[in-house]
Amino acid sequence: MKILFTFYLPSGGMETLNRIRAKSLANIGIESHLLYLYNAEGKKNIVGITTYITNDDTKIKEILDKNQYDVIVVCTDFYLLERIRNLGYSGKIIYEVQGLGVPSEAAAVVDQAVPYIKSYAQAILYPQTSHLIHLFNSKIPDIPQYCFDNPLDIHGFGYRNHEKISQPIIGWVGRMEPNKNWTFFLELCSHLIKWNNNLQIWMFGDLKLSADDQKEEFKKRTEQLHLTSHLIHHEDVPNHEMADFYSKIGDSGGFLSSTSILEGFGYSVSEALLCRCPVVATDSDGIKSFIIHNYTGKINNQGDLMQAVNYAKEIIIDIEAREKIREQGVLHIKQNFSPEKYGNSFNIMLRSLGIIGS
Repeated sequence: MKILFTFYLPSGGMETLNRIRAKSLANIGIESHLLYLYNAEGKKNIVGITTYITNDDTKIKEILDKNQYDVIVVCTDFYLLERIRNLGYSGKIIYEVQGLGVPSEAAAVVDQAVPYIKSYAQAILYPQTSHLIHLFNSKIPDIPQYCFDNPLDIHGFGYRNHEKISQPIIGWVGRMEPNKNWTFFLELCSHLIKWNNNLQIWMFGDLKLSADDQKEEFKKRTEQLHLTSHLIHHEDVPNHEMADFYSKIGDSGGFLSSTSILEGFGYSVSEALLCRCPVVATDSDGIKSFIIHNYTGKINNQGDLMQAVNYAKEIIIDIEAREKIREQGVLHIKQNFSPEKYGNSFNIMLRSLGIIGS
């Protein structure tokens, strides 16, 4: 059996998800191929998975005709639903959403997507995230919907022992875009460095995917807040190396900060927990799958800067509570987000849609 997963480009959480689930589904006899419309740095993470990168209809049709996929999963790009049908594909299509940005954008995207989903898709797939559940149940209740958590590479990605760095490190992962709320992160760092001038800031992301105006504003804000001397930007780090960075942050006495306004899942948070790196996160909905407040991490209210500052200080100062959070975070991820659990849920979805026999 063959499945094609599509997305705009191999980057961020979608690149991670597609890579992990392709291996997960291979274990139950399903061959996964990936189609990205554009190239990006995340392509270098993909090994041993048939991957196509093209936005040309003629080439896409060749791929479809050659492989005769049993099902195609189209993520986010609802226009591609129509394109695939017009290229002659007659099999089942599942429309997938992992995250749609800030609430107003998410609602607008779903409104635009509804006629395309109704015309060309047989089902909708999304993670167990309350805002996505509400959006799709209210906007398009008559299409079959499947909701289950994404997988983590719990067998190959995890804590790695390194020489301890003496200064606590504050980490942050993402693009310079409004939904990631990087301005909130810089304000948080400014308060914390006034409290402890030895703190380091490590930021990770592909700057080429950030808009020029956002990059300019970021440079200006870091200078205004006197953060430049504390800041190191790690660009285009291969995913497997992120386990080293998360482990170093956790062992340094620091934490990963997640400041997004709205997330569907949030791979950086879950991967950090898997590497014993505590997380202080803004309540962006999707992260609540991983973070149980004061048990596997800390969650501050959206926009409450001083609450985030206080939670960050608690994580750094209270070593006993911190170590419990680190241990409990790893256990929570391993128990709830295994590739095996995802493969089983995906298999149940395919059976219920009649794509494979019961």
